[in-house]
Amino acid sequence: MKKYISIIAILLISFGSIQNNQAQCKGFAKKVCKVELNPYTHDGNFHAAILTEGEEAELYKTFYSDTEYRIAVCGSEQLPTIEFKVLDPDNKVLYSNKENNFARTWDFKLQSSQQLKIVVKVHPSGKNVENVQSGCVSIMFGFKEAK
Repeated sequence: MKKYISIIAILLISFGSIQNNQAQCKGFAKKVCKVELNPYTHDGNFHAAILTEGEEAELYKTFYSDTEYRIAVCGSEQLPTIEFKVLDPDNKVLYSNKENNFARTWDFKLQSSQQLKIVVKVHPSGKNVENVQSGCVSIMFGFKEAK
């Protein structure tokens, strides 16, 4: 019985730690990354996750024609370079910040409404393989109504 209580306690502590990290990550997104959207209006959603060097994440989002958009991607200071790509439904790369000096934002306007895929990757630092870094990575979206 004590063994089960110990396992449950460990699981609860781990879950609490994960929840705390996610809350801190959301706070990071609000405090640090949201500023990158100015002068665009934030869409109200906070997309943030803890990523480790070498990991990548995908996010799908629908964008509408006749609206100007800004995508902002930022990460915790300890993380190495963060790459993001925007792909159309046919997986054609519309934008890669790797080709633009790893810019943190991209402004665009679509001719027709469509769902795009945003892929974010934390590059490996290549330094100490035993001590890989983890940190918060946030993807934020802003918009301006067309004039």
